[in-house]
Amino acid sequence: MGRILCVVNQKGGVGKTTTAVNLAAALSIAEQSCLLLDMDPQCNATSSLGQEPTNGHALVSDVSIAESIVQTRQPGLSLLPGSRTFQDIDLLATSDDQQSMRVRKHLDSVLEQYDFVLIDCPPSVGELTQTALAASTEVLMPIQCEYFAMEGLTQLIKTIRKVIVATDGRLTFGGILLTMYDPGLELTREVDQEVREFFGDIVFESVVPRDVSLSEAPSHGKSVFQYAPRSRGAFAYTQLCMEVLQRD
Repeated sequence: MGRILCVVNQKGGVGKTTTAVNLAAALSIAEQSCLLLDMDPQCNATSSLGQEPTNGHALVSDVSIAESIVQTRQPGLSLLPGSRTFQDIDLLATSDDQQSMRVRKHLDSVLEQYDFVLIDCPPSVGELTQTALAASTEVLMPIQCEYFAMEGLTQLIKTIRKVIVATDGRLTFGGILLTMYDPGLELTREVDQEVREFFGDIVFESVVPRDVSLSEAPSHGKSVFQYAPRSRGAFAYTQLCMEVLQRD
């Protein structure tokens, strides 16, 4: 069975969608069959890969999600597009057992076809994120190297632990990723030290630097590997991909 990585942080602007898109692309380049699932109502992961949001999210339908999966410009990378339809968002955000089981059933139906499924979640710890966590096997948390990096993480970790208990240990901590990393700034080094001292070995050695290529690539509907394959951002997500594969 494939690994389901839930990319989550309660704050926006920390590189969550950038990480979901480019880690998925890196895994596909490493010859891992990969599905990126967009559960963020903003649908940024969908548009980042040059696709359009759907009128109805496949995860809340009674039809097999295989019919809604599209192939992206990145060979080996498939996408389940997001939806901005309020009714679908409300249904996905319902945290009752019936809805959570429906989402998990949909994912389990295609897991045999993929080595990895990555879920891009909304920037919150609300019901929609909890539904995604309940359907996942691992959590990946991007943390921006800024003054308030640790703020709010206590609530997020409590939510994750609650889901771990509810899923009988199916969900585990996959890793924490430091993003927007600038080694020339003292603040970056302080955040790096604080996060690693607090979380220990679950923090990835790889860090994602500030790189304009990572910001520009989505406007072209491409991953950083297609837009700027020799950039620092592409190198960083290649390193992260290697770590993720080693942690299997």
